[in-house]
Amino acid sequence: MKEQLQALEQEALAKVEAASTLQELQDVRVAYLGKKGPITEVLRGMGKLSAEERPVIGELANTVRGNIANAIDEKKAGIEAEQLEKQLAEEQIDVTLPGRPVAVGGPHLLTSIVEEIEDLFIGLGFEIKEGPEVETDYYNFEALNLPKGHPARDMQDSFYITEELLLRTHTSPVQARTMNALEDKRPVKMICPGKVYRRDTDDATHSHQFTQIEGLYVDKNVRMSDLKGVLDRFAKQMFGEDREIRLRPSFFPFTEPSVEMDISCKVCNGKGCSVCKGTGWIEILGAGMVHPRVLEMAGYDPKEYSGFAFGMGPERIAMLKYGVDDIRHFYTNDLRFLKQYHQA
Repeated sequence: MKEQLQALEQEALAKVEAASTLQELQDVRVAYLGKKGPITEVLRGMGKLSAEERPVIGELANTVRGNIANAIDEKKAGIEAEQLEKQLAEEQIDVTLPGRPVAVGGPHLLTSIVEEIEDLFIGLGFEIKEGPEVETDYYNFEALNLPKGHPARDMQDSFYITEELLLRTHTSPVQARTMNALEDKRPVKMICPGKVYRRDTDDATHSHQFTQIEGLYVDKNVRMSDLKGVLDRFAKQMFGEDREIRLRPSFFPFTEPSVEMDISCKVCNGKGCSVCKGTGWIEILGAGMVHPRVLEMAGYDPKEYSGFAFGMGPERIAMLKYGVDDIRHFYTNDLRFLKQYHQA
């Protein structure tokens, strides 16, 4: 029986050495160390041995089983190491190759225009102010010299929530709120960008929601020439140094006198074309000197203080600056349109 165990050991070790895959090793383990293997069969016949032989054969059988198991484990570790090296070689990554490009978004065209305008006016000493989009009737109209029943209210068809609350129709209420909040009634120099809402039929040039930027400067001895200088600087920076401006008389309840500002058409340079409808000029914003009544309601003495105000639409400015022919392009989220202005 001793010779039989030694022969089984040599046979099993030879098969372990010849194995080249983990499955072949597993087959050797099952064949020699399994419950139905030859070593187990030998151990079952130990009952026929004498009392002196049993411990010797039992110890030898355990030694043979251990040697075979150790050989299998060592061979298994070697095969696994070879497989890992092969896998690493096959899956090797060249870190010097360029990576996959990452798509980077950009600011919306309107955001770029608003930020450009903000930067311009900050450079001129203006502050940025904000206010609520749900506004009271008082600040939206009455504080701006538009009492209840005033016909000019019809020019701004409003979204009313209650009789005294509405979605603001312009950003001018921020001006009134800012002046009212200053208890010392010091000079004010500010712009207020934001969304506004009017009951309008959406088409190529109109929208029920749009963006507006109002500007206000109140101090002692503020004159119309100051307003013209600021607007001229704005036009040249936004549309080019060769642009000219003109101011035409107009009417706004909160300014007196009031003007509309035109810029010379950049397509025809003032000669007249289809864009400017043959006039050579394009209307761009409204402005004027702050009405004394508005100053008085805000707590400023109109005999001591004066000021100017202006209001512009970033959508219109963007349309003129970049040749956009439909205001709805700004809101329909068409990436083909938006991607054109990532660098705007």
